Amino acid sequence: MARPSRDTPIIIRKKKVMGHAHHGGAWKVAFADFMTAMFALFLVLWLVNQSADVKAAIANYFQDPIGFEQGGSLQLSITAASSAESSRQLNDIVAIRRRATLRTAGERIRRALMGSPALAQMARNVTVEMTPEGLRIALTEDEGATFFESGSPMLEDRAKEILTVVANELATLPNLVLVEGHTDARPLHRSDGYSNWELSTDRAHQARRILVGHGVDEARVQQVRGFADRDLLEPSNPLSPRNRRITITVLDMPTEAAAGADGGVDVVGANAGDAAVRAATDAAAGVGDGGAPSEADKDAGAAAAMGAAATTDAAVHAASDREGAAP
Repeated sequence: MARPSRDTPIIIRKKKVMGHAHHGGAWKVAFADFMTAMFALFLVLWLVNQSADVKAAIANYFQDPIGFEQGGSLQLSITAASSAESSRQLNDIVAIRRRATLRTAGERIRRALMGSPALAQMARNVTVEMTPEGLRIALTEDEGATFFESGSPMLEDRAKEILTVVANELATLPNLVLVEGHTDARPLHRSDGYSNWELSTDRAHQARRILVGHGVDEARVQQVRGFADRDLLEPSNPLSPRNRRITITVLDMPTEAAAGADGGVDVVGANAGDAAVRAATDAAAGVGDGGAPSEADKDAGAAAAMGAAATTDAAVHAASDREGAAP
């Protein structure tokens, strides 16, 4: 095929694109309907998540729109509902922070016990946990670790050191404190009638004295209780040494409620007086001395018992007077 010469004309075809005809504004109507449906959807979703007060206020508007236009109760209802909701949210935040403070205190107690070479081995018998009541610290005995002398409320030295660590941390908190004592089901068989009830209560008082002696305000001690063997940690084994324990609960409650709560001063005083009476009576009778008491010991013990009884009676009468004066 012969090549075209330079004189051959080149033909270029250009296609002319014509514009589309005008389709009108029907799409705008469809888009407006879609946006209205979306607005209604999000309005419903917003209403579903509102409180009952806000829903009631909106319902009042549709029942009385004229009253709303004239400054009726809708705006006030919404404002009050919003204020109540904000107050609830604020209370929730405060409660979360309060529990976080207790949790942090518990972590510091754990670290202090584990960081002490003398207490690290006993730290495994100290349980620090958050409960619905608040921060609970439990000193639990086992075969290899004891906190009290057998059948006695007297604390071992290691137990005193552990309670001192706990007291140093709790002294910085404003919360109320409960101290509870527990024993196993093994009876004491003492001639003076001293039982696990007295033993558990006296052990709780010993722990309270350590706490108060190392910075915990005694006014914060709401209750000191002895449960004997009525709240066993291992019910299937009533004689297990793990049932012998002391629990300290730092209550999770607002500061205002803590300030207005009934403290355990009267209970503590009365129980301490009872313990003093028992101790003085034992001294008068020579219990635990291993020998017969002298006449001078009997006289001194009797005088101590009378003084302790007078102290207990005064505490009981003071508590009764306060209860009678209460509205």
